Parts: sequence; C-alpha cells; structure tokens
Amino acid sequence: MALCHMHWFSDVLIKTVAMNVILPNSGSGPFPVLYLLHGLTDDYSGWVRKSRIESYVRDLPLIVVMPDGFRGFYTDNDQGPAYAQYIGEELPALIERTFPAQRSRAGRFVGGLSMGGYGALRIGLGYASHFASVTSHSGALHHSTELQPHLNPMEQRQIFGDLHKGSSHDLVHLAKKALAAGVLPRLRIDCGTEDFLLDSNRRYHAELTELRIPHEYAEFPGAHDWDYWDLHVRDALAFHLPR
Repeated sequence: MALCHMHWFSDVLIKTVAMNVILPNSGSGPFPVLYLLHGLTDDYSGWVRKSRIESYVRDLPLIVVMPDGFRGFYTDNDQGPAYAQYIGEELPALIERTFPAQRSRAGRFVGGLSMGGYGALRIGLGYASHFASVTSHSGALHHSTELQPHLNPMEQRQIFGDLHKGSSHDLVHLAKKALAAGVLPRLRIDCGTEDFLLDSNRRYHAELTELRIPHEYAEFPGAHDWDYWDLHVRDALAFHLPR
C-alpha cells in the first residue's frame, strides 16, 4: 500500500492545492475511488493523522483520495471559489488520468465528516450522475446556526448567500432532483447520540423519509470527535464496497 502526498494546481480555485491518496496493495485496477472529506477545522491530512484509515483499507481494492476542502463546505460559494466544481469535476478528472482509477459512476464514492458530511451529500447529490454512493458522519446538514462560533455570520453569507432553500446548497432540494432524474446515489447518514449536530441529522433523516427518498440512517453512542469517526468510517467502507 502506498500513501501519496500530492500537490497540484487547481484551475478552478486558481491556486496550488494538496491531497493525500492511498493506493491499494495489490491488483492492477482500475480501482474504485472513495473521495473522503475532512471537517471545518481540519485539512487534507486529518484522516491520515487522526484515524486508522490506512489500516482499514489495507486489503481493499480501493483508492482513497483525501483532498483539502479549506472552509468552503464543498459547495460553490456565493461570494468565493467554486468548491463543488473543484471536488465534483476537476478532482476526479485528475485522479482518473493519474492513477489506475475506474472512470465510471459505479466506481466513484464520496464520504466525509462534519463539514465533510455536508460536503459528501452536496457533491454526491449535486453530481448524482457521477457518484454511486454517499456517506455522511456527523454532518453539518443545516448549517445556519449549528456551527457557530466556528463559522461566523460573514463566512456563512460568503459561502451560502441569503437564499438557501431551493438553491444548490439545499441538500433536500438536491436529493429531490436526483430522485426525479433517476440518478439518486445510495445514501447512508450516521451521527453520535452525544453529538451537538444530532438534531440536524435527525431533521434531515425526517425530511428524506417524508419525501420517500431512499437512504440509510443510524445513530450510535459517541460525540463529535475522532473516536466516533475512526470507528464508523469502517461502516462507510462496508457500505461503499458491500461484500
């Protein structure tokens, strides 16, 4: 198994960015790819530094890509960079021309924690014809107040603007669109019962259930921390690569 530390120039962000990429131990590919997104206060190194992700994927035929999402919520900012385009379009194109990666929807998965949980749903639903499955751990799914003081009101306006409902930032709206188009990815959402974002996750689960949008939802003991995410990323891997 190889861990690649990669710097590259993003034409979308107009800056040099970094990522970590885990490559499988054996096999010649092409391999499916999991895009694994970090939270608001982390960076592309978080999953490698703070979890055992390398160990968990050691025997899997899977490439894991961990890009830097900065503080942009992986969505095209109202007054700033197009982070959704960067993650949903530009990054997979780079990965698929650089590594032995599958070049089909069936071989693209996306997951993340906290801000990255929102981001995984934003990317997976916003680019539903490109991704087969989505997992969210402890997602910041209704972001207007729940992340204060980590995300101040000015940042919120710069990222999401003033009109969220029905926009490209609205995860319910994106799920409805994907379902209507017949391209809804498989969805799995989980959250810890002691997590301050639990109500947000329960609300999103209820909204999807009311709209009869297929998804899995689970709650487990745990808080908003790496003990929880390190444990349940294994559930996500099993969901993306069922045996």
